[in-house]
Amino acid sequence: MNRHVLSVLVVNHSGVLSRVVGLFSRRGYNIDSLSVGETENPDYSRMTIVARGNDLIIQQITKQLNKLVDVKHIIELKPDSSVYRELALVKISATDNNRASIIEIVDIFRANIIDVSSETLTVEITGDQTKVKAFLDLVETYGIKEIVRTGLTALERGSKEIKQYIENEMD
Repeated sequence: MNRHVLSVLVVNHSGVLSRVVGLFSRRGYNIDSLSVGETENPDYSRMTIVARGNDLIIQQITKQLNKLVDVKHIIELKPDSSVYRELALVKISATDNNRASIIEIVDIFRANIIDVSSETLTVEITGDQTKVKAFLDLVETYGIKEIVRTGLTALERGSKEIKQYIENEMD
């Protein structure tokens, strides 16, 4: 099963997220990752949905999403023509003996320490999923207390904008 990243532009009002997620669950499709936020135009939100499936399954999902009134446009973001990022907050066990080593790893990954206590360091790391995974693999030996991840978010490279697809459809 291949990973597919869908960028979905929707009308920004209550119930839209529920209808999109409901469409997936009714058909038995799993969402690996979902991030949603308001766009530069407050009338629209953008969803980045990561799902696994063959091309036929993704085509079916796309056709069903397009039937929803609040969905304005869907594009599949391909890895070679898109930028993928994820944010993770990681709370790591830290002692006087290992704190310097953890800070060194944080610096190498260009992450940020956002909270310090006598027993932990909380780190913010942003990057593609392989970078986040590599960081987690390295700090795991120190003891990870908690992790929270945003899920994948993505944009097409270059000057293309998803709203251009809507403007073209209205012409």
